[in-house]
Amino acid sequence: MLYNYILVRLGDLTLKGKNQNVFLRRLYNLINLKLTGLDIKIEYRHDRIYIDPKNEEIKNICERLDLVSGISSYSLVIKCSDDLNDIKENSLKLVKEVAKDGQTFKVDTKRANKSYPMLSLEVSQHVAGFVLSQIKCLKVDVHKPDLCLHIEIRDKNAYLFISSIRALGGFPVGVAGKGLLLMSGGIDSPVAGILAMRQGIDVECIHFESTPLTSIESAQKVIDLAKIMAKYTQNNEIKIHFVPFKEIHQALLQNIPESYMITIMRRMMYRIASKFAIKNEDLCLISGESVGQVASQTLGSMRTINDVTNLPVIRPLCTTDKVDIIAYAQKFKTFDISIRPFEDCCTVYVPKNPTTNPKIDKAELFEKMFDFAPLVEDAVNNIRTIKITPESNIDLSLLGLEVRDVLDEIKNKA
Repeated sequence: MLYNYILVRLGDLTLKGKNQNVFLRRLYNLINLKLTGLDIKIEYRHDRIYIDPKNEEIKNICERLDLVSGISSYSLVIKCSDDLNDIKENSLKLVKEVAKDGQTFKVDTKRANKSYPMLSLEVSQHVAGFVLSQIKCLKVDVHKPDLCLHIEIRDKNAYLFISSIRALGGFPVGVAGKGLLLMSGGIDSPVAGILAMRQGIDVECIHFESTPLTSIESAQKVIDLAKIMAKYTQNNEIKIHFVPFKEIHQALLQNIPESYMITIMRRMMYRIASKFAIKNEDLCLISGESVGQVASQTLGSMRTINDVTNLPVIRPLCTTDKVDIIAYAQKFKTFDISIRPFEDCCTVYVPKNPTTNPKIDKAELFEKMFDFAPLVEDAVNNIRTIKITPESNIDLSLLGLEVRDVLDEIKNKA
């Protein structure tokens, strides 16, 4: 095996002041949890984490590191002694593995151990001269090389690597408090949820189900997406709060003009989510909305919808293009589930001409056409909550019941 160590770097955590240790402890605990069960050794330093894979597959370790928020990047490295000859031989071995004919080359050395007898530039010159004498196809370019060999000298060891792998970044999940994600079965909301976790928010999900007005498969999508999201949480589990939305959904279809249907439906969802979030001690709502993506996501629509809540609404995708959101979904492995052709209550009855600039006073006027307050209160009081882990085995469609009945069965079995 060419690489014998993994070097993990911290990101924004290192910019923290007096509370830095709180963030670091959270991160260390999160890494320990994600790497539980692996036969490895972890060394924690102030700005670096070193992982000795021992006999463990490096790929398996990296897949788990990709789930840890708070890690900026990591590199597969060769760890050797700080003896110059040892550094030279291992550098040659590493560069030979990746070098291609005609590439330009550079050595960059960082000497964290200031007692080391050679300066960083001297180490780079010695190693570069040796490597170039052995690999004739490489040419020197110290400004924009195709291939850069990095050498870090720390304590009595040197760490050699070529590239860095981007990790989640952000802060360890949970350090920022708890938020409630308005979760559909679409592409955007699970991505928004994972990005919120990346910034330290402990995410729970709330889903509005309207079976039989919507298919039971749309609720199944939410469960399957939550199984993926659970991998990014602190304890590999995530809660979904299912709201029985059918009665409100029917009332909207009977009483609200088509152009304002989605706006007022979203206002009802935000009312319910806000009431539940306050009971649940959530500090914010989280949404997958992106400005201008659809009619209900223009600034005018967002303002009118937001008017029903005093909680902050976090929109991680607010200025993100759809193509970039899809790229995130593919990276997080939620995309294939999200595009299953089953619609939720926000998409099953899309009006032909929805208003793109709804007014608050007009929305309030239409809402007076029916008594929604008891319906909202009833929906909040009858929310069903289940915990999802990556190993959860829940198939709603096999049971042939409405979602709320299925969830009662699941809770009773638990």
